[in-house]
Amino acid sequence: MSEDVFLRLREFLDQFPLGYPQTPSGVEIKILKRLFTAEEANIAIILTHIPEEACKIAERTGMDVKYLEDKLELMAKKGLVFRMRRDNKTLFNAVPFMIGLYEYSVKKVDEELANYFKEYYDTAYQDEMGISNIPGFKVIPIEKTIEPNTTLYPYQKLKESIRNARVISVTDCICRKEARLNGEGCDYPIETCLSFGVAAEYYIENGIGRKISVDEAVRIIEEADKAGLVHAGANSKHLSNICNCCPCCCASMKGITKKGLDKHKFFNAMFESIIDEEVCIGCGTCVDRCPVGAITLDDIAVVSREKCLGCGLCASVCPEEAITLQLREDGEDPFNRVMEMGLAILEGKKKKS
Repeated sequence: MSEDVFLRLREFLDQFPLGYPQTPSGVEIKILKRLFTAEEANIAIILTHIPEEACKIAERTGMDVKYLEDKLELMAKKGLVFRMRRDNKTLFNAVPFMIGLYEYSVKKVDEELANYFKEYYDTAYQDEMGISNIPGFKVIPIEKTIEPNTTLYPYQKLKESIRNARVISVTDCICRKEARLNGEGCDYPIETCLSFGVAAEYYIENGIGRKISVDEAVRIIEEADKAGLVHAGANSKHLSNICNCCPCCCASMKGITKKGLDKHKFFNAMFESIIDEEVCIGCGTCVDRCPVGAITLDDIAVVSREKCLGCGLCASVCPEEAITLQLREDGEDPFNRVMEMGLAILEGKKKKS
């Protein structure tokens, strides 16, 4: 009976835009058993992606309201469901594996769970992330690398978006933490994952992340940029999170750097690096700096726009200031909301099936 509920939970999670596909080894069930009790799994599958009060969930399921409310609060603290407080109401909804269960496990992941995550990513989840050809992230460079006088929308202004945030949290990068536990980690900074608004409140209230000021958030972004990390948020105009991604551990970046997959499977590159051929001295600094190998040297630096993420990391270290970012003429606007992106991912997956 307990085994059956985890199979049903897997099927439930597989209905999200980024699903939860089955593997021959069953490692995905091992992950669920580490995260959920059988009782919690039964509760998770009665939720929907739409936030609801516990009384509404109890009303449609016939469950006791007090029991359900207590269990959902506990599950939120464990990172198994999402909880928000709005207009004096507490609302709960189901969360996918990513962004969700995986990221919310950052404080409790150990060697065993990290090993399960790695096996699942290698055997199933990397394919799941890229199958729709709808990028889940947009790349947002620091403004100083963008060509002066470029007219930008608010969602293209990284520091300004951060300064306008109502509340901000930071926590460790789950990708780098997992890699370190598997003996494959890097030396990039680790406390770099930023959340904003209701997402930040969730992290703070449940002890998954800590509350920080605007100034600290900007400092984290600047230090991440100096270290060579790519700033990426959900591919929507609404700012909910900023990941600072490394080429070696990041779940999305690894698809590009280690498997040679098209960047568009993972990232919406709104900008591209442009080399001023008359100023470039061919020093090669940008070649070493590029996280995805998009720049080569042929007397002067040459950028492959097919590979370029438009992250601005090359421009920020060019000693001659020969590189600037420009908006791509054929660029894609982010989705208005995350839900709109999810529907597009589902549609993209249908076309592949």
